[in-house]
Parts: sequence; C-alpha cells; structure tokens
Amino acid sequence: MRFVKTSGGSAKKPRARAQFSLRNRLLIVGGALALCSAVLVGRAVDLQLVDNAFYQQKADARFLREVPIPTSRGMITDRNGEPLAVSSPVESLWANPQELADNPAAIARLAGATGLPNDYLSRYISQRKDKEFMYVPRHRRINPAVAQKVLALKIPGVFSQREFRRFYPQGEAVSHVLGFTNVDDQGQEGVELAFDDWLSGTPGAQKVIRDRHGRIVEHVDLIRPAEPGKDLVLSIDRRIQFLAYRELKRALLETGAGSGSIVILDVATGEVLAMANLPSYNNNNVSGSGRDAYRNRAVTDLIEPGSTMKPLTVAAALEAGVIAPNSRFDTSPGWIANGKYRTSDFKNYGVLDTTGIITKSSNVGVSKIVKLLPNQGYYDFLRRFGYGSSTGSGFPGEASGLFPAPAAWSGTTKQTMSYGYGLSATPLQIARAYATLGNGGRALKPTFVKGGQSGEGEQVLDPKVAGQIVHMMQTVTEPGGTATRAAILGYHVAGKTGTARKSAAGGYSRRYVAFFAGLVPVERPRFAMSVVINDPDPSRGGSTYGGGFVSAPVFARVMEGALRLMDVPPDDIETWLAAQAKEEARRAREAGSMRPAVAAANAGTAPRAAQ
Repeated sequence: MRFVKTSGGSAKKPRARAQFSLRNRLLIVGGALALCSAVLVGRAVDLQLVDNAFYQQKADARFLREVPIPTSRGMITDRNGEPLAVSSPVESLWANPQELADNPAAIARLAGATGLPNDYLSRYISQRKDKEFMYVPRHRRINPAVAQKVLALKIPGVFSQREFRRFYPQGEAVSHVLGFTNVDDQGQEGVELAFDDWLSGTPGAQKVIRDRHGRIVEHVDLIRPAEPGKDLVLSIDRRIQFLAYRELKRALLETGAGSGSIVILDVATGEVLAMANLPSYNNNNVSGSGRDAYRNRAVTDLIEPGSTMKPLTVAAALEAGVIAPNSRFDTSPGWIANGKYRTSDFKNYGVLDTTGIITKSSNVGVSKIVKLLPNQGYYDFLRRFGYGSSTGSGFPGEASGLFPAPAAWSGTTKQTMSYGYGLSATPLQIARAYATLGNGGRALKPTFVKGGQSGEGEQVLDPKVAGQIVHMMQTVTEPGGTATRAAILGYHVAGKTGTARKSAAGGYSRRYVAFFAGLVPVERPRFAMSVVINDPDPSRGGSTYGGGFVSAPVFARVMEGALRLMDVPPDDIETWLAAQAKEEARRAREAGSMRPAVAAANAGTAPRAAQ
C-alpha cells in the first residue's frame, strides 16, 4: 500500500473561497435590493408628498372633468297662464371618437342602432378622432326612450347626457309671436329672441371623475348650481289668438289671397291680445321652413294704408280748427285734379258733410280737407300718431315705416297722403293709431308682456276730437256705410275700410291690399283691430277685392268672439233686443206652420205635399 502525504490546510482553502463568494453575492444583491427599495420609497415620497402637484394635474387631466349641469329655459304663458312655450327634458347621444375610431365593429353597431349610414358615420368619426367628445349626428335632444334603446346595446364609447328641448303647444297659430330656439336652446326669432336673457337659465357646473370609458364614477365637487330661466307672461290671449288665426285662414281660402295679418290691441293698456299672420310655420319643426316663413308680417311688412288714413286726416283738420263736424263739401263731379292725375271717388256723392266723407270714404272730400292744412302741421300730426317711427314694442325686426318729411314732397304728395298713398306703415302701426283714437287721443306703446305698460302714454289729440272721430267712424258700419259687414249684433262698431293698389315698377299694379281697422264698443272702446289681406282674387266666387267685402267680415267674426270671451257688455241693447224679438217671432211662425203637419201625422193622415 502506498501512502500520499497531504497538507490539511490546502484542503480547506477552496471551500472557504466558495463560502466567501456566496456571502459577497448575497450582500451585493441585498444591498442592491435595499438601494432599489430606498430609491422607490424616496420616489414615492417625492411623488406623493414633495412633487405631487404635477402628476396630480396629469391624472386629473385624464380622469377629472368639469361637466355642465343643464338647466331649463323659462316657460312662456299667455295672459291667463296657459302654456305657450315649455322646455321638456330630452337626451343627447354623444361618443368618444378616440375610442370608436379603431373599433369598426362598434361603429357598425352604432350605425345600425341610429339608422345612420355606416360609411357616413365612419367618416364623421374619423374626422374627429383627435377629440374626446362629439354628438352623434341627428341624435341631439331626442326622445329619452330612443336614447335608452341605443344605450341598452352597450356600444363602447357611446353615452348620453340630459338636455332640454323647447315645445310649443299652440304650433303655427302663435309661431310668429313666439319664434323659436336653436339646438343650443338660444332664442332665434320673436319673443324667444327679444327676451332671451330673461328666459335663459344659467347652466351649473360640477367636477366628476370619469373612467377610461368616459363613464362618471364619482361626483367630486359642485362648482356652480344651475339656475333655471325665469317665466314670462305674455299679453296674448290664447283663445283670441286662435280665433284670429282661424278666421284669417278662412278669409285667405275664401278670397284666394296670398297673405294676411291681424293685430288686436287692448285700447286701455296697449297690450297685444293677438297677432296672427299667414302663411305661417310650425315652430316645433323649423327645419323645413325658409326664413321668409319666419317673418312676422304684422311688424315687418310695410304697406300703404289706403283709406284707413282718412279719419286721421279729418282729425288733423278738426284739431287745427279749419273744419267742423258739420262742415259741408261738394265732391261733384266725383273727381278732383291731382297734378296731371285725377283723384276719384267710387261715384259722384255730391255734397257731403265731414261725417259723410268718412261714411262714404270720399277721396275727393278728404283731398279738399287736407288742402286746408299746412304741410308741416299735417306732417307733425301724423308723426304724433306714430307714422314714420317704430311703435316701441321691442319686437325684433320691427319696421319704422316710410313717411317722408315735407321737404321731400312733390305737388301731389299731401293730397295722396290724405287717403293713404305716398307713405307706408305696418299693420301694428295702423292698429296703434286706431287704439289712440279709442283711448281718447292718448298714445300707448304696444307691449307683448302682460302688465308691461310702464307709462301713462302721450296725449297726442284732444279727447273731444278723438271722440268725434270715433262716432264718425261708427257710421261706416251702419246702413249706408262702406263696411256694414263689420257690424256686430249688440255692439256699436267704429271702423274704416281701405283698399290700396300695390306699388310696382313705374307706378301701381292691378294687385290690391284690403284693409279694415276698427274699434269696439264705441261708447267705451275695449279693442282696436287691424285686418290686412294681401292680393285677394276678385274672381274668387264673384267676390270683390275691397276692404268692406274682404276684411270687414273677418273683423266682425273675430271681435264677436273676443267680446264674448272677455265678457264685454253690449252697448247697443236696443238692436240686440229687436233682433231677439225678430228671432223669436220667426221661430213662432215656423212652429205654427208645423202644427198642421204634426197633427196630421198624429192622426195617421199625412198631408198630400208630404207624401
């Protein structure tokens, strides 16, 4: 056996080196982990405590949003509290284009749910893929039930939000007065525009946290509460408004006229009780209507007022003292020179007193009267009645009219003005002038707001003269006058017809405007009304184009209903009682003529004529 000598020290050295190497590695790894932990803790401290504002801002930018709190627009009611315009809650679909742009399947589902063409919707979303918000086309302010059907499909990136939409229960009957709002609920026409600041509410705002899908997961803070708009009570009476609209439509159908307007004022307050125009439009759906349909003709359209000017010309002369109520004028032979033209009457009325000139609507008579007035005096008088200036109603787009000053008159201007040519006015201006006569010569600004009359008005005519003119106009609606069709049983009616040829290039055309302006009841006028019918067709049913035939019946039918609705007591009891007695006598005669037939029938022997 062979023995090898070894050293014990040399056998232990490799084992020691291995243990040392493992220990060093563990120390290095542990130190590295400790250092990393320290760095992470330090970074966490830095992020959470020292420099957290920057990262909090970044996080908020991704998930914290300030969203509006929708508010409703103020309600518009008529003078009796009946709603004319209300705001109802609706839903608007919106989407996140960034989430939808890369998801064709979701776009296809949304297109199917909304009925939009897939290609159109894809392009629409692609054009907005750098945004985080868009309304789904044609699905803003829609029925909540429709929105819920789309949301029930849980299409990624599609949501809804609450908004309000305007509804008009009376539709086209009041559309020209009310106007409408746009998709953002801002007034665009009519009262909605004139009182937009009053009706508009102030949207609120709140901070919310949305998840990456855009859903609100937490309400963080209320920044500003929503304030609803204030309600507005109009002077309009819904019932009278509907009467005016219905009868105006009837008149246009019967006469074949192209358009028309009606204005009804409360004489004592200047409040507009009704204002109707045709053609009209439905303000619940304005998308199919042109801007011409939105025009409120009663305040924007200018027309030569025709013979409705004659009572004002006579009033100017009475005030100036150049004539008296019993003054007489020879209108023979039925015409008078007016420069190289003639001013003619319907026929030769011979000698007429002042009242007769209004009763018969004599152009010759009023031409002779106006010659007694100085140019400036006549001009100033008509200006006091509001011709050539806005009525001050505050309605958007109201026209001031055209009324040239005497310096611009020719030799024939004043004469033609006396019977309503050579100047222009709106139907509202005509109604206001007649309301001034009915109010004892006190002019008030028309208002569309109940109780909106702020002042006492301006006295523009002596009350005695105003009363004389009103009683002269009463003869117009009585036998022998030009507007017997404007008479209302039980009431004395004062008014004036007008028939004006429409101006055209180089002169006047064969187209006409038919007027009637009047007051009722005469003893204490409550209502002033102007009726304007454009382009009546003379051949329609054998009717004529004159104001006494076309416009006067409209006045009678509307005012008869308005007087009944407003409980205005009659001022012509005698005529009413006589008519009642006549009606009872007629019924008695009919009942008497029926008795033999009834007796024969009861006896079983019918009269030969009935067999």
